[in-house]
Amino acid sequence: MTLLAILLATLAAGIGSVWFAAMLMRLGWGSGAAAETRGLKEQHLLSLAAGALLSTAFMHLMPEALESGSGAKELFATLLVGLVFFFLLDKAELWHHGHEHHHGDEHEHEHGHDHAAHGHHRHDHAPAPRSGGWAVLTGDSVHCFGDGILIASAFTADPRLGLVAALAVLAHEVPHHIGDLAVLRQTSGSRRAALVKVSLAGAVTPLGGLIGWWLVDRLVDYLPYFLVVASSSFIYVALADLIPQLQRRLGARETLAQVAWLLLGIAMVAVVSSLAH
Repeated sequence: MTLLAILLATLAAGIGSVWFAAMLMRLGWGSGAAAETRGLKEQHLLSLAAGALLSTAFMHLMPEALESGSGAKELFATLLVGLVFFFLLDKAELWHHGHEHHHGDEHEHEHGHDHAAHGHHRHDHAPAPRSGGWAVLTGDSVHCFGDGILIASAFTADPRLGLVAALAVLAHEVPHHIGDLAVLRQTSGSRRAALVKVSLAGAVTPLGGLIGWWLVDRLVDYLPYFLVVASSSFIYVALADLIPQLQRRLGARETLAQVAWLLLGIAMVAVVSSLAH
């Protein structure tokens, strides 16, 4: 039963986030919208994702790990090692298949809007060499595989925790996939081809969930440490990539909107957790 729940949740987080991103783009949340409108909508999604990730890490994953009875010193040491590991992984992926795609939009260039979708991929949605699309898909697949393992770890600890983790992954993958779809539409010249390719990358998430379930089942004594590693991933993505994109000079209304969407992400996780409980 747990395995079935993991597979369903990872399908929703992996492929569901791609389709949801495509739907938002059709509604004007993508590169077809005016630069200012697109920028504000992207800020809202990033704020929502940051709130969901931070809430899941600090209010659910870390407390669950600490309640296991494992030593707090060892768990926080694992958190530190995890943060450093994801920083190094980020640097390594940028080195091996970095794909910075700059907007042709002068307005965004002048204001330095580098829209990083999340911790492992930099997307500024602009014309890219055709080979760049494969770099996007490779990096996407690696990250989706990791997401699947993290979701499986959470489900193994507590199905409610697994649902919360899957929701947080879905929330931060949506703005990322909007970037992927924008880039691949330019490299492939077809919306349908871009959707199929990114969906295939998202389909790696259930594979990560299956392997994560198999792995954690055999290393159940180390489950608290898996949860801490999941926390470190969420914290790194939120603090190193999502929130820095929100550090822009904005008017009072836009700033309040950012905060509101951030709080909405936190509240969304809290509601899902309560309902699942």
